[in-house]
Amino acid sequence: MEQRLDIDPADAGRRLDQVLARLLPTFSRACIQDWIDAGMVRVDGRATKRRAKLAGGEQVHIRAWLAAQDDHDPEPMDLAIVHEDAHLLVIDKPAGLVVHPAAGNWHGTLLNGLLHHEPALATLPRCGIVHRLDKDTSGLLVVAKTPVAHKSLVEQLRARTIHREYRALVVGVLSAGGRVDAPVGRHPVRRTAMAVTAAGKPAVTDYRVAARYPGHTLLALRLQTGRTHQIRVHMAHLGYPLVGDPLYGGARSAGAGLAAAAATAVRRFPRQALHAMRLGLEHPESGAPMQWQVPMAPDLEALLATLEGPHGCA
Repeated sequence: MEQRLDIDPADAGRRLDQVLARLLPTFSRACIQDWIDAGMVRVDGRATKRRAKLAGGEQVHIRAWLAAQDDHDPEPMDLAIVHEDAHLLVIDKPAGLVVHPAAGNWHGTLLNGLLHHEPALATLPRCGIVHRLDKDTSGLLVVAKTPVAHKSLVEQLRARTIHREYRALVVGVLSAGGRVDAPVGRHPVRRTAMAVTAAGKPAVTDYRVAARYPGHTLLALRLQTGRTHQIRVHMAHLGYPLVGDPLYGGARSAGAGLAAAAATAVRRFPRQALHAMRLGLEHPESGAPMQWQVPMAPDLEALLATLEGPHGCA
């Protein structure tokens, strides 16, 4: 990408990266900063630093290499589309669907289905996917359809203004809600797991009690950050792992206090009992607040019905 820009005198005293982020709205500020650091941006013919203050009236020459996008195959897929417009696509993802291709899952992912639904997504980073849900987590996920929407959603995630609320069935009975503020990083021993660790990144989860059952609690949780496995790690860290979670202990300890039929249903639940129920954000073009809510996933709804029925108590 090659472009020449004239700096407005009104931008005198402002940082180079801030001004370019405003002038080039289809690119993230982080991307522009990488270009500056790599010497791909010259101000009046000279390389400079991202924090350089402008005098106004300069000419900026950008000659930047754009990262090539991964080549993935479009595949027909029945997508549960909750909302779609020219900028956004909101999906109700079923449990069992991998979001992005990776080793062992190169086909049949949500990304493959999105490319079949909208081939133009191939021009966007990760085909417009700005956040993920684990394979066995169900619920709402937003996808950007344009560069402007992608930039906006990434910035909203970074600013923590995208609201994501989940429901989770955990092992154990909580007396009240609260907040977990504990850094999450790669587990020091188990390579596929995450853990609360001092070397991790900041992670904050708010939770409240939605319903109580013998030996188990249904929680409503809101993410303030978006670390890998954050809810699963934070609740296991508190001693209340998610039902059906084989990685963090919920599959081993579930069922205590329940009648035989309900205990069996809980122990045989084939995935972590986690559902992304609500999603709220600002529309990338209009700035209008938008919110979506979907019902509980059918398998989790059936499990809760078992707990609430006459055979739930021991």
